[in-house]
Amino acid sequence: MIKIEKIIPGGEALATDESGKKIFFWNALPGEEVIDYQITKKKSHFSRAIATKIANPSLHRVEPKDECYLSTSPWQIMDYDFELTTKQNLVKEIFREHQIDIETPEIHTDGDQFFYRNKMEYSLYYDHETAKIFPAFHQRGSHRKIPITQSSIERPEIFAAAKDIISELNKKGEEARKYQSLLLRCNQKGKVSGGLYENGKSHPIFPNLTDTIMGYEYSYSPNGFFQINLPVYELALKEIAKHITTNKVLDLYAGVGTIGLSVARDHELTLVECDKSAFGELSKNIIISGLPERGSARLSAFSSVATEENDATRNNNILALHTKSEEALEYIAPDQTVILDPPRAGCDTKLIDKLLEAKPQKIIYLSCNPATQARDVKALLDTYHIDLIKTYNFFPRTPHIENLVVLSL
Repeated sequence: MIKIEKIIPGGEALATDESGKKIFFWNALPGEEVIDYQITKKKSHFSRAIATKIANPSLHRVEPKDECYLSTSPWQIMDYDFELTTKQNLVKEIFREHQIDIETPEIHTDGDQFFYRNKMEYSLYYDHETAKIFPAFHQRGSHRKIPITQSSIERPEIFAAAKDIISELNKKGEEARKYQSLLLRCNQKGKVSGGLYENGKSHPIFPNLTDTIMGYEYSYSPNGFFQINLPVYELALKEIAKHITTNKVLDLYAGVGTIGLSVARDHELTLVECDKSAFGELSKNIIISGLPERGSARLSAFSSVATEENDATRNNNILALHTKSEEALEYIAPDQTVILDPPRAGCDTKLIDKLLEAKPQKIIYLSCNPATQARDVKALLDTYHIDLIKTYNFFPRTPHIENLVVLSL
């Protein structure tokens, strides 16, 4: 038997076998003893595995809601209070690993553990016995597809639409191998958009959806970037809004604009986004989300990474720039609040260096990866101090953590 020591950043449970080799387990909790397991990855100095039989189950262990939980939401095995506490402790541990001592952060949730995701992408599985297609997910640690009849982390309207679309494929006698996947998204009112990705063909353009965030309407593409859990996202935005203390605000890695436009639309606001599709949505949202145009929008050629006419859009007090955040360094100024919401890789070192040089009054850093966030914050602590750290459970029943840090001079 192998005893589980703790849950580590990333969500797996750590154990050490008799030889001293580390094993990273899914489907195991601290204090449990693994009797049998399936190796999914084997290296000379560690292995990854799925526990298939345990002894002394944890008091925090609960029965998973879905058979497919290991593929979609592997923390369905623990009670929700333990999940929240574990995420708080992981944030504290991650920051400590970067030599930053913090108090255990508050964690915020709307209390909904299931049916929160507004986007899901399914594989298709063909059952040769029944000659029917089923929605599927990939089995954790393998390329094997597993058919599903129930999934409880996406909104019910999404799974219902998936079953309807696949039912039509079965009526036509289609084969699963024709399709790459099925992507569906729905808004807070339950309207669903999306569809099938066909192998060998360009991804189709699906009808846009709209949602209201902080009282403002936003448009977005079903297959583009948009927050997955809007109710909890709004909790984070309300906290961010409290810390906007300057008239000038710079929103880097702005996406379709939901942070800057929600918390600083009445300020002198600059938004920076490099993705072409997201920037197109951002330009629309400057107008549709409560900011009527005064005359025609001014277009100019700014970006060093794009040459099209929509490289910059200005509307009233708001300027949107189509470029990489690390290429918009000239827009960082001392009399600003800077908002950061980078991808998992965190901020480019050129950007961190410029922040340290320009010394904007406040930096608000929202991250989907506390490890790279802690790395960046460590560098910024040469000049800044931490005013606030709060954790948000955007993705219940999964190991994913969203973390907010507010820094000031």
